[in-house]
Amino acid sequence: MSVTKENIIEEIKKVYDPEIPVNIWDLGLIYNIIIDDNKICIDMTFTSPTCPMMEDILDQVKSNVESVSEGKMVNINLVWEPAWDMSRMSDAARIELDLTEQGW
Repeated sequence: MSVTKENIIEEIKKVYDPEIPVNIWDLGLIYNIIIDDNKICIDMTFTSPTCPMMEDILDQVKSNVESVSEGKMVNINLVWEPAWDMSRMSDAARIELDLTEQGW
């Protein structure tokens, strides 16, 4: 069985920012996932460049993805462009955080 984007997303959805009760996938912090022969590259961001849990969250993402990587190297690229905003959140995240279109 080969690693799939769906396997990776499933593992990413297990990672939460401790300050926000929504997983980082639904928060829209993952911008891109690329799987090639030898590696998995993930572009991700944070809601703020001063997030105190940044290193812990990056480590969790890497560890979780490595658990399904089938030996491929996992590279997490921290990006700030485009800047994160609430429009990147899933509908489920907006509901969980009680955000309506009027509220943001």
